[in-house]
Amino acid sequence: MKQIKHSDNFPVLSKVKRPEEVGFSSDKLKQVDELIQQDVNNGFPGAVLMIIKDGKIVKNTAYGYSKKYDGLSPLKHPQKMKTNTMFDLASNTKMYAVNFALQHLVSIGKIDLNSTVQSYFPNFKDKSTDMIKGKDTLRLIDILHHTAGFPADPQYHNPTVAGSLYTQDRNKTFEKIAETPLEYVPGTKNIYSDVDYMILGFIIEKVTGKRLDDYVENTIYKPLGLKHTMFNPLQKGFKMKDFAATELMGNSRDGIISFPNIRTYTIQGEVHDEKAYYSMGGVSGHAGLFSTTSDLAVLLQVMLNGGGYGKVKLFDHKTIDQFSAPSELNPTYGLGWRRNGSPSMSSTFGLYASPNAIGHTGWVGTLTIIDPDNNLGIVLLTNKKHSPVIDPLINPNKFKGDDFATGQYKAVATAVYEALIK
Repeated sequence: MKQIKHSDNFPVLSKVKRPEEVGFSSDKLKQVDELIQQDVNNGFPGAVLMIIKDGKIVKNTAYGYSKKYDGLSPLKHPQKMKTNTMFDLASNTKMYAVNFALQHLVSIGKIDLNSTVQSYFPNFKDKSTDMIKGKDTLRLIDILHHTAGFPADPQYHNPTVAGSLYTQDRNKTFEKIAETPLEYVPGTKNIYSDVDYMILGFIIEKVTGKRLDDYVENTIYKPLGLKHTMFNPLQKGFKMKDFAATELMGNSRDGIISFPNIRTYTIQGEVHDEKAYYSMGGVSGHAGLFSTTSDLAVLLQVMLNGGGYGKVKLFDHKTIDQFSAPSELNPTYGLGWRRNGSPSMSSTFGLYASPNAIGHTGWVGTLTIIDPDNNLGIVLLTNKKHSPVIDPLINPNKFKGDDFATGQYKAVATAVYEALIK
């Protein structure tokens, strides 16, 4: 399944000499730098910010440190963040691996979004004992809208939480997903769930006959010339120093969580997400992809270009429109993509993004915004979880990095839009 070659060239990114060429104020962009740098000065670990507009790279700037700690101990010589530092994308994997693959496969007629999961996996079905039924008729479009009925995070990797659904074997994980009880009647509400994208990753594997990493790396990233976008990068020639580090003590939340095979060392170059690492061998539809701001800028430009880049066409504009259209149930959801569909999304998109802006966030500190009305793309990659947990006993998922403006995205996104010359 080769990507479609295109006779006409799509725009490719080039760098501006001055931000004013594409309508940005240099002075106001300095204020964005000051905002992030102030957070770094006050203890925020680090970030890289990329801005593209009208097919031009306006900004690609690194701040702070890619690694400040070894365990709970601050390093005497922290590793500096660079513009080519690779980041764990966390849930942005959903967009730039699974959504890109699905958009491609839909565009070339290999996948129909109205087909059922059961049509790919006959064993994916309701049991007579299930309290809530609906798996038999669950369609890909329901999963993409996060209306499939699955819980947000079943923690397959942790036997204390998962019980009979426990697995740390990728070959058995889909079987456990199929056994996972639905929490609500499909189609009645939106519950953002990692399970949805784990299923979609397995469907891509079934359709293509390739593992997800093999498929996206060879069908999407390599043709686009991307050399830093991949799953399991430490197995592919990269070194730990090439990455922004994440949690200080593995997945233990500073020592209070335990389960079989848990990592307790500082994570750097391995996916942080527990289900992706332990239950999926580092390759999952919901998490596991690594990238840089420069590579992601190309993927954002593909979307702004209507589906292609240079001589490579991955999908068409009609497919982008289909995936970015609002769900009837909730206008902040497209097909996987989050939409700036209500004021509640200002925490992702800031105060001034257009209503047609789409994007996604990732738990470890990643943000992408694609704003077709402004022909604008923003990539903010941070390692905000590379910081101590504030109080592990009260909330093991709240890290010091989460409390900074940079780690909350809204202020940075707003400041970027404010730097546009009206």
